[in-house]
Amino acid sequence: MDRRTYLGSAGVAGLTSVAGCLGGALKSIRGDDDTVLGPPETDLSEATHPSYGDEYPAVSVPDPLSGETISTDQFEGDRTVLMTFLYTNCPDGMCPALTLRLRRAQEVAAEKGYGDEAAFLAMTFDPERDTAETLRTFGEERSVDLDAGNWHFLRPERYEEAQSIISDTYGLPEGSLEKQYDTEYEQLEYTFPHLPYIFLVNEKGIVERVYVRGHTVDISRLVDDFETVVTG
Repeated sequence: MDRRTYLGSAGVAGLTSVAGCLGGALKSIRGDDDTVLGPPETDLSEATHPSYGDEYPAVSVPDPLSGETISTDQFEGDRTVLMTFLYTNCPDGMCPALTLRLRRAQEVAAEKGYGDEAAFLAMTFDPERDTAETLRTFGEERSVDLDAGNWHFLRPERYEEAQSIISDTYGLPEGSLEKQYDTEYEQLEYTFPHLPYIFLVNEKGIVERVYVRGHTVDISRLVDDFETVVTG
């Protein structure tokens, strides 16, 4: 059984997930024929999260704006994916910066005519506050084209499901979604630690790039990488 089949067989409250990180035997580095871009400057192969050449784990999460459930592996053979994680109450601009980078890639895809070969996924890990209306407003305020058919806000039904996806399925730092109630922002009951990852996944479902500090990655570099993978 390959890793994608294994991941698809484990369910957590209606979403596809798997207990445990993605280190060790579950990671399977693929050959050059599976990727378009060459190896990145920074080798992340020892990280617990998926990295260059790995299969991207499959999860299924509701899109509250469209009313459908989106599976990350439904785009295989069809679209190149950019995926990030955010929450709309982010007080310091990091989540808007992540959104800006996906939105710019969406704009370029529309301008150059490959929007139907692209998918942009932004998953909230704060479903208690990020309602469908809140996500729609957040996207519209940042000029996201929500009618393009290639952008999906993903919203797990419960906070605990978001934790499972982030930590167990994607192997991102354990504890990265702990609510912080001791906050300097009076208007916010709680905040979260930063989670500034952007994943670039080709149409084969293979990771081409992980932008670990996605909120600061040069926008033109990200867009160029994305276009190269889409058209490569």
